[in-house]
Amino acid sequence: MPIVAIGGGQLRQGETLPIDRYLVERTGAQWPNLLFIPTASSDAEEYVQTVSDIYGGQLGCTVNVLRLTQNPPPFETIEHLVRAADLIYVGGGNTLKMMRLWRRLGVAQLLLDAHREGKVLAGLSAGALCWFQWGHSDSMSFYHPDDWDYIRVKGLGILPFTGCPHYDGEGRDQSFQTMIARNGGIGIAIDDCAAFEVEGDGYRILSTREGAGAYRVERMRGKVVQTSIPAQPAFQPLRVLL
Repeated sequence: MPIVAIGGGQLRQGETLPIDRYLVERTGAQWPNLLFIPTASSDAEEYVQTVSDIYGGQLGCTVNVLRLTQNPPPFETIEHLVRAADLIYVGGGNTLKMMRLWRRLGVAQLLLDAHREGKVLAGLSAGALCWFQWGHSDSMSFYHPDDWDYIRVKGLGILPFTGCPHYDGEGRDQSFQTMIARNGGIGIAIDDCAAFEVEGDGYRILSTREGAGAYRVERMRGKVVQTSIPAQPAFQPLRVLL
């Protein structure tokens, strides 16, 4: 089953709706169980309502929510919710806070297990970065709103790249390229209204807006090279990006 890392877009305004519908279809279930994990937004209730409206009201899912930031449930309850899900969708926000809490509560390992069990995994912004080895994150803006810079946050490592969301929406290009220049590795930068989908040994780019796409960023001979990744309906070999 796929991992779909969505670069950004307004869920309530329907900007990612074709991707959202695709995620539901990929479960193969008539009434899929969706588990929404809003840790990065500090379990914001407005966000929970939006996901419930879209995935529950419009797309026919049974929506469960895993709230972790205030009085998290027992591990057994968390494990049950993860195992019962057909689709796991992670919301945006503070990636650093989310990853720290997931590791402390054992959620990180449960999500790795969910991947091995073949569940559909997805998320937007911070919810996209969590699946990568590293993420280009604005987490410091939540702690020091007047004086911050992007940081490199360690993710779950399922996708062997450094991810960057909102590539065209927040002017992250120079900062991300500097990060790749400093740390090396292969970067995958994703525009708003686009997604990087990986399934098995293949990948493809999904897009809900003309011009929205993704880019491969790497350090070569001391310079950073950015290459557009074509959006094609057929899966391409993941090895060509590595």
